[in-house]
Amino acid sequence: GPVYIGKSAEVMEGTVIRGSLALGEYSTLKLSTKVYGATTIGPHCKVGGEVNNVVFQSYSNKGHDGFLGNSIIGEWCNLGADTNTSNLKNNYGNVSTYCYESSKEIDTDIQFMGLVMGDHSKCGINTMFNTATVVGVSCNIFGGDFPAKHIPSFSWGGKNLVPFKLEKAIEYANNMMNRRNLQLSNEEVEILKYINAEKN
Repeated sequence: GPVYIGKSAEVMEGTVIRGSLALGEYSTLKLSTKVYGATTIGPHCKVGGEVNNVVFQSYSNKGHDGFLGNSIIGEWCNLGADTNTSNLKNNYGNVSTYCYESSKEIDTDIQFMGLVMGDHSKCGINTMFNTATVVGVSCNIFGGDFPAKHIPSFSWGGKNLVPFKLEKAIEYANNMMNRRNLQLSNEEVEILKYINAEKN
């Protein structure tokens, strides 16, 4: 398929690309990255390891080894080194996933689904996500066990989740954004406050 490389994007040595791929401006494919279509990488992202049929929104990073497939990653997310996602059940059956509209798991009628991660969420090194995991906004996920398949917004931890305090979530978001000389706007802070109040 077609390959689009945006302005000032970088493809490092050893990278293997099978289109279709759109690599946004100022984004980087790191050394020896393997990219399968159909993948879209938004502006200002850093991507490494193996990715297959993934959409990255802007300013998100998966800079190291690990597999990510059939997934959607929001803005300002970071996946720690060797994070891996399952996109296919061991029994090859259709996957079920959490639905925000019904507040319960629903059958997707599809066989492949990886990770859906909301804006400003992050996971630590060696995180393992089950097939069709949904992570909300402003989560910080870590630990050696599989986290739950649905992680509500503003969650902290892994197998045993606790609430992520709003003021800390805003502080951590600004810490990441400051590296790009950006900061949350007043409107973005109000959106995070609303999501925190309505989280599920």
